[in-house]
Amino acid sequence: MKRIKYLIFLFFIILPYQNLKSEIIIMSACDDKQDEFLKNEYILNMNELIMTRNYVYKEKTYNKYRLTDLSVKKSNSYVRNIYEENGNILTHKHGYPQFYTQILFKKGKQEIFMKTVLNDEEGISKISTCKKVEKFANES
Repeated sequence: MKRIKYLIFLFFIILPYQNLKSEIIIMSACDDKQDEFLKNEYILNMNELIMTRNYVYKEKTYNKYRLTDLSVKKSNSYVRNIYEENGNILTHKHGYPQFYTQILFKKGKQEIFMKTVLNDEEGISKISTCKKVEKFANES
């Protein structure tokens, strides 16, 4: 009985401290190999395991995509779930089991990669380099 009380005591002491620290990584001023942006940033919230990408196309890029897709917006933002694996941060798989893509971030690096898997054959290509990477450790 004494052990159970001790474990319960530890549980209530340790549990609140586990969520006190969170890490947010902001990667901004990211170039792109294919498109031009006025703003292109990635915000990785490691506590909530969410990536938010905010971007604003330059006029030339916006017009290029607008020609074939009227739903394209000049500025947009989207959210993806992320997870950490072997020092890398990956978005959840987008696509089908035989073919899918993921955005890949290497911790502490400025480059952003696209991971493509087709029938268990993996390919990784660099899609962007960010000029500014900031890490914030929130403590409450």
